[in-house]
Amino acid sequence: MLFKDVVGHEELKKSLAQEIDNDRISHAQLFLGKTGYGSFPLAMAFVQYLLCENRKNHDSCGECPSCSKVSKMQHPDVHFSFPTVQAEAKTSDEQFSIWKSMMEENTYSSLNNWINTSDPKGRKPIISKFQSEQIVKKLSLKSFEGKHKVSIIWMADEMNTVCANKLLKIIEEPPKDTVFILIAESQETVLPTILSRTQLVKVKQLDDTAILTELNKKNNLGDDVLKSIVSRSEGDLGVAYNLLSAQGSESQNRERFIELMRVCYKKQVLPMMAWAEGMAKLGREEQKHFLRYSLYMVRQSLMKNYTEDKLLRASPEEVAFLDKFARFITGNNVLDFTNLFDESHYNIERNAHAKMLFTNITFEVMRYIHKA
Repeated sequence: MLFKDVVGHEELKKSLAQEIDNDRISHAQLFLGKTGYGSFPLAMAFVQYLLCENRKNHDSCGECPSCSKVSKMQHPDVHFSFPTVQAEAKTSDEQFSIWKSMMEENTYSSLNNWINTSDPKGRKPIISKFQSEQIVKKLSLKSFEGKHKVSIIWMADEMNTVCANKLLKIIEEPPKDTVFILIAESQETVLPTILSRTQLVKVKQLDDTAILTELNKKNNLGDDVLKSIVSRSEGDLGVAYNLLSAQGSESQNRERFIELMRVCYKKQVLPMMAWAEGMAKLGREEQKHFLRYSLYMVRQSLMKNYTEDKLLRASPEEVAFLDKFARFITGNNVLDFTNLFDESHYNIERNAHAKMLFTNITFEVMRYIHKA
């Protein structure tokens, strides 16, 4: 991965390159931000530049043996750790080929992508003490190619306490020329003692222009459709890719949203229950797509009401619906709707009972829509 191939983050890429150019490399860094913002590709570009044999123009050459090995995740001095379901694999090595294939297909993959890929039961993976023991063991050896040794810990916020405590000493006093790169989404769930021993690299959400440019490279969808996807992605390229792959179901989500609002407005309890039952039968990813779509439609309603359509980003079909619906989203209920769909998305990710959740949504929507 070259810096130039990482979407956005121009200033951050310059800063990371200068760190290496000036030989002021922090031995432990925490790349903090959603995976869809690009923390993993940034980390990989940083490591490739660090180990490159022929750096030029503040970027790796992409052609030397070292660059080739890093880009294929085959460099003997670059070690990867990531969460695993302990009943399936105690350490990352046991599932590395599966994880590697996922990241090669999409470097913006999330923890949920990994759960869906690695475990059909959807169990929560962790980075356990067994992985920390393996990290310490690998880093105690000499580097194969005589340069830096690098340990990349993906989703480091999933380390359990025992694992984190076992790594404290080696992170604080690492072997010579060893670099730790921790990648995490939530600062709150990283052990404070780990935070205090790492240099924080904040990876902020991508701007809409960067995401739109990237999406334009990979498809020929209309501008209205792409702008709709970008608006819903909220600076997260991983989410944008997921929305793009689910584009065929967007008309279905629109119809589901219209039906939800219609039956709730009319207070038709039996149709409300039937709607909830139908939603409960969908796969978890489809349910999450719908909830994100609902958040998007609430926001677009606000844009229509308060910006005279200047900031409206919707397809022609959505605009036709919003002409009639937007007036029902006001300052009296917009936070209610937003919190409802946002919390429901959070709970679906954590395996909430789908039928109960969507039934609750119908009755809450019925209350909120009549507050307008």
